[in-house]
Amino acid sequence: MSSPVRDIAKNVSIVGSATLLSRVFGFFRDLVVAYVLGAGPAADAFYVAFKLPNMMRRLFAEGSMTMAFVPIFSRLREEEGDQAAFAMARSVLMWLLSILSVVTVLALAFARPLTLAIAPGFTKDPVLFDHTVTLVRIIFPYIIQISAVALCMGVLNSLGHFFAPAMATSELNTVLILGALASLALGVDPSIGLAWSVLAGGLGQWFLQQPYIRRHNLRWIGPWSWRDKGVARMARLMLPTTFGAAIYQLNIMLSTLLASFLPQGSISYLYYADRLVQFPLGLFGAAIGTVALPSLAKLAASGKIEEFTEALSASIRLTAFICLPAAAGLIGLAAPMVAVLFGRGAFTLEAALATSRALLAYGVGLPAFACVRPVVAAYFALGDTKTPVWVGAACLAVNIGLGAALMFPLAHSGLALASSISSWVNFLLLARLLRGRLGAGWLKYGRTTRISFALSLLVGAASYATSGHGAWSLALIIPLAAIYMVLAYALRVEEAVMLWEFFSKRLANRRAGKLARKNSKPGS
Repeated sequence: MSSPVRDIAKNVSIVGSATLLSRVFGFFRDLVVAYVLGAGPAADAFYVAFKLPNMMRRLFAEGSMTMAFVPIFSRLREEEGDQAAFAMARSVLMWLLSILSVVTVLALAFARPLTLAIAPGFTKDPVLFDHTVTLVRIIFPYIIQISAVALCMGVLNSLGHFFAPAMATSELNTVLILGALASLALGVDPSIGLAWSVLAGGLGQWFLQQPYIRRHNLRWIGPWSWRDKGVARMARLMLPTTFGAAIYQLNIMLSTLLASFLPQGSISYLYYADRLVQFPLGLFGAAIGTVALPSLAKLAASGKIEEFTEALSASIRLTAFICLPAAAGLIGLAAPMVAVLFGRGAFTLEAALATSRALLAYGVGLPAFACVRPVVAAYFALGDTKTPVWVGAACLAVNIGLGAALMFPLAHSGLALASSISSWVNFLLLARLLRGRLGAGWLKYGRTTRISFALSLLVGAASYATSGHGAWSLALIIPLAAIYMVLAYALRVEEAVMLWEFFSKRLANRRAGKLARKNSKPGS
């Protein structure tokens, strides 16, 4: 196993551990929000309002800015040193704040037509529509906060620090939990309390990362320029990436638009199902994609294409090894998982059944959702930002076309299934088109992948067979995961062996460190 692959595996474990804590808080947050809001009109209004700045975040921050920033920042550090790279980071922050401040002022002024554009079906209920407009005006400034946070994430990831950015979401989830509970205790409209909590959480995420930023000797007060050459290079790279991110966000907006014409609660069913899918996706899929980008960018900048190909192929195989059984488990345990996690308070049995159907449809696409991320990171690291855009545009047409066709026979589940199918199309097209850059056999899969798939089918069958036992079904998740890992290791699946050796070595190092500290104490 090469050094880049070992580095990716090590950093994935760091990001995954921090993300696990974040996801636990996220689930608790969703439990609390589901309890106080349920899956009715108030929940629909809050999630539509919350979705708007998150869409913009992926457009200006994670979707284009971060993907363009990391390769340029890494190359600038290698060519001109830290100070030139830090000046670029300050310049990016000034541009980001200026552009997003204008966007936010316009959004507050035109909140009604903005809400009409994303949820036209809400006009059937004027009270619901007006309430959504109010929430949009409260929440939308979050885009400024979270985009600045994303810039910090790009800086820290480029510097080899992954823990603090992964922990930032835990802070937001904690604030939202406290906001929901405080609203309930004080008799305040929970959706209004949650909206203000989003802004408080955004500030907290920014301040959480600053000690780590300063630890790397970056200060936000210092040299910067509107005409920084690094920003200019980044802007040229961002043009197609922004268009690609816009396609992705248009995908989400049009899916929400279609869902607004379905019965009330449909948007919430899709949201809660997506949150469950995001647990393994964020824990492993997004973690691998986040870690892969800086590593691939450095290898591409150094011209090490053979190591680049090996690292990318290993990232995708590791993603599939983890996400295949996760998808099987989600599909098999969809009904008890939703019922146990959300089925209380204002969240009715009908809502639980509807959400579990959406989870089944999303689960089919989980491996594709995850595998797309390292592939897209590879294109960005190679400086090719156009191919993911054109492929994304084609997949947008697939998603919306299938969604419109499936939404009436399958309701909201049809929209979720369309999203899964279009994600598989996206991954397969991107992987095939990389053959022209990396060679026909760049994605090396074979015996180990087939074994992982077969073992995942067994996990799915066992999950479904035990799904009728409610909470006890969920108690079997950890034993099933352990059995999967043991069987994969016994059959010498490469990813299982790599993970086992890595964690065994890490545990041995910790024991050695504890023993050394004990022996160094006086009187030992």
